[in-house]
Amino acid sequence: MAEITASMVKELREKTDAPMMECKKALSEAGGDMGKAEEILRVKLGNKASKAASRVAAEGIVGVHIAPDAKLGAIIEVNCETDFVAKNDDFLAFAKALAELVAKHNPADVAVLAGLTLDGATVEATRTALVGKIGENMSIRRFVRIEAKGKLTSYVHGGSKIGVLVDVNGGDDALAKDLAMHIAASKPKALDASGVSADLLDTERRIAVEKAREAGKPEAMLEKIAEGTVQKYLKEVTLLGQVFVKAEDGKQTIEQLLKQKGAQVAGFTLYVVGEGIEKKVNDFAAEVAAQAAAAKKDSPEEVK
Repeated sequence: MAEITASMVKELREKTDAPMMECKKALSEAGGDMGKAEEILRVKLGNKASKAASRVAAEGIVGVHIAPDAKLGAIIEVNCETDFVAKNDDFLAFAKALAELVAKHNPADVAVLAGLTLDGATVEATRTALVGKIGENMSIRRFVRIEAKGKLTSYVHGGSKIGVLVDVNGGDDALAKDLAMHIAASKPKALDASGVSADLLDTERRIAVEKAREAGKPEAMLEKIAEGTVQKYLKEVTLLGQVFVKAEDGKQTIEQLLKQKGAQVAGFTLYVVGEGIEKKVNDFAAEVAAQAAAAKKDSPEEVK
């Protein structure tokens, strides 16, 4: 049987916010498999065992560029160390210029983008100079370039912390803007069910089966219950299945709204700054204690 170390328990606790002993039990039951242990905790504790969103702490902004004809655009995430720098005019201008470069030159990846020319120097040289000027490290994390089937609309929210680029065919500008705002608010994972990974659905299905089994449901009903859970999950995480945030009846889905307006969404990209990046969280009390101990050690009374 795999040894369950304190560091493993700590890692699982940080991922799930579950009690320490529950984490240890789950790891033991999973034979040390972190992913399986997380599933076990979700079965026992429900959604309380997932706090990934609260751990996202990296700073930066989302930059967006759309060509005048709204047929070509790009969205990019550029990270920095502090929120203060994320509001710096030079940093904001850099991100905006990068989004335009991506749209115009279609670089294959961040490395290729770094070699493109921006204001007479390479992007990498410009970034390095900006780091020297501002005094804080920054990096280009990811980007997407879109050639629209319809027309592109963007929405940036929360000091450029959330950015959306959506391709809408039909309807009017007001509808497109509403869709972009809905995506920013509801954060769908995909346009429809075809965009949700099979692994993710299998995980939801397994958890549903185990929850139903623990609740004492008959074995013959487990698969039906699991399928119902998966369908509910798909409505929550797919754009077309979600209830429109401005629905007057509180029921109209995005799919129904589009049908009513004679429009279609060809695709969308949603960036949330720092999504999936974990920033080290310092233990403030421990830091204060350490500083106090150091100060005491260096004080005249302690020097013999």
